[in-house]
Amino acid sequence: NTYKFPSFNMSSLIRYFYGFLLLVMWGSTLTLAKPPPPPVNCDKTGCDLYNSYGVWGDRNQCRAPTVTFPKTEEDIRLVVAEANRKKLKVKVVTGFSHTIPKLACPTSSSENTFFLSTSMYNTNIEVDIGNMTVTVDSGVGLRDLIDKVEEVGLSLVASPYWEGVSVGGLISTGAHGSSWWGKGGSVHDHVVGISLVVPAGESDGYAKILKLDSRNPLFNAARVSLGLLGVITKVTISLEPGFKRSITNVFNNDSHFEDEFMDLAQKHEFADITWYPSKYIAVYRYDDRVPLSVSGDGINDFIGFQANTLLVSASVRATEKALETARNVKGRCTMAASVLAYKKLIGNGLKNNLIFTGYPVVGRQGKMQTSGSCLHSPAADILSTCAWDPRINGLFFYETTAIFPASKFTNFILDVKKLRDLKPENFCGVDIYNGFMVRFVKASTAYLSHSEDSVVVDFNYYRADEPSTPRLNQDVWEEVEQMAFFKYGAKPHWAKNRNLAFLGVQKKYTSFTKFLAVRKQLDPQSMFSSDSSDEIFLGKETGNSDGCALEGQCICSQDRHCNPEKWYFCRSGLVYNDARVCRYSPATRLDEYREFNVNTK
Repeated sequence: NTYKFPSFNMSSLIRYFYGFLLLVMWGSTLTLAKPPPPPVNCDKTGCDLYNSYGVWGDRNQCRAPTVTFPKTEEDIRLVVAEANRKKLKVKVVTGFSHTIPKLACPTSSSENTFFLSTSMYNTNIEVDIGNMTVTVDSGVGLRDLIDKVEEVGLSLVASPYWEGVSVGGLISTGAHGSSWWGKGGSVHDHVVGISLVVPAGESDGYAKILKLDSRNPLFNAARVSLGLLGVITKVTISLEPGFKRSITNVFNNDSHFEDEFMDLAQKHEFADITWYPSKYIAVYRYDDRVPLSVSGDGINDFIGFQANTLLVSASVRATEKALETARNVKGRCTMAASVLAYKKLIGNGLKNNLIFTGYPVVGRQGKMQTSGSCLHSPAADILSTCAWDPRINGLFFYETTAIFPASKFTNFILDVKKLRDLKPENFCGVDIYNGFMVRFVKASTAYLSHSEDSVVVDFNYYRADEPSTPRLNQDVWEEVEQMAFFKYGAKPHWAKNRNLAFLGVQKKYTSFTKFLAVRKQLDPQSMFSSDSSDEIFLGKETGNSDGCALEGQCICSQDRHCNPEKWYFCRSGLVYNDARVCRYSPATRLDEYREFNVNTK
């Protein structure tokens, strides 16, 4: 069942949103969430794979005839062997499915592909205290891994901010936290061993298990492999003695943050920045390692990953939709200001114990490094979910994540500020979510990772229910997106982004040809590849149809790639003039466009 939001005028709608903020304030610490739906659902005709948002970038199905659920490493080897013997294709999926691009999808209408799910291969977590490592089944969830490691007095240093991922999934896609210290913020740079099931010849039983470490020339390809080399079965990760973190969020004017980010990252081990451009605010997170003896039992329960009641999630989405429909920029800015004030009031989800009482918040690494409380609850709870759960009319958004060489980040921010200063209220849409999240990752030797110290920028923004519906200030986000990936050559995060972000991606990795050589060596028949994954991995242009630019399936070159009937035409960027964006342009041009279409048919 879905909640239908009642009809209100705009001022009432905004006041209604404020009321629901109060409900969230009272209820977020008490609410348990309904667990997310399983990513694979089967019927009599086949199985559909969904990501956590329930909709892929192209809104098409991701379907295979069958799915298998192996429980042991040998089960996986036998499954791959049988597939190899029968010349079938395999796409590996997990129990979480938080990857946005269609890396795990088979070729469209493929009848010779099946899904191999690691969701039931999630039992073994073996901690070697003497060697300070942990070896884990690839299907194990990140939270289970962290809790097991912390139980024996050790800590996993790097992890993504969202805990709803499997170990195999986060390794495959280059998931990360934030740090330029030590081995850095990317989890794969803390990996010291990987076991991989790959196709083999008849004499080896059609499949074999490779055990790789840093001495093996295949290791740097396997650490970030996108599921294209084989099935990751075991991962060994280095650990450190247990420690605590001390976090303080400092709200600053954003006037100089493009000059200060390097100093922040060098002074604070786990620092990050959240930039709210429409408010001219940059929040610096002073985040440092402290001894276990320091007082504090805090947790990081990030507000965006807390459970929301169905009514709250539906109401927030309905408010945003109404503001979009009315083209009410002022209303969106009011909404953004309210969200930011609330985040500041509650420490953005940091809790000294049960609630936030002030800075610093000190707690064990395992409780501070990642969060995702909306994932954990009895299945019987049907009143609340993660805010983006596809079973409700909740949040629905795009996520753009760009990885910049540190040397280019300053100029990118200066360009974004120029665009912002033309009309600051146009940036309120991103500030409703989480502004620009800025994190730091160290240079890596993994072939499909970043080869220099880098800055990761992540921002979320509204996505319409219908693919043909343009968005308020759509051109702004398209210009920022193209500025990042094409003017400054940022690399796209493999597990996020719209398809256009991957255009020409192979040219951005100095070791891309080395990875291709390893793929040809380990999977010569392309058992683990598909048209869908190649579109992402090889950066192929995927769309030229009417409206393709609205959802990032193409960069507009003609008006029809936008939506002229709703006054959105293809235009040049305002600051990055080489950008081609869909801009709202109410003018007589529509009559000319219709006449042109008639005359050319």
